[in-house]
Amino acid sequence: LYNQNNYPPYAGGGGFIMDGPLAKRLHKTSETLELYPIDDVFLGMCLEVLKVSPVGHEGFKTFGIVKNKNSKMNKEPCFFRSMLVVHKLLPPELLQMWDLV
Repeated sequence: LYNQNNYPPYAGGGGFIMDGPLAKRLHKTSETLELYPIDDVFLGMCLEVLKVSPVGHEGFKTFGIVKNKNSKMNKEPCFFRSMLVVHKLLPPELLQMWDLV
């Protein structure tokens, strides 16, 4: 489905931040490209057209976090303080995380 050897750089679907003007430009660009079935990659395709490169941030844990269920660390606010987006947490776990922070 994709005519290149590698996908363009893209932001992981667990979460990302962008400003309003970029969102509007992405919307317009998305209407000029053939829809691709992997949303993360489609976002990268749109960013590529706009010549915008995604930038990684340590606060985005799009593959989840490694937790030791027996560790007291997971109950400490400092464990979560630098995280902005954590993927693969169940709703009760997210609520617990935000309560701690």
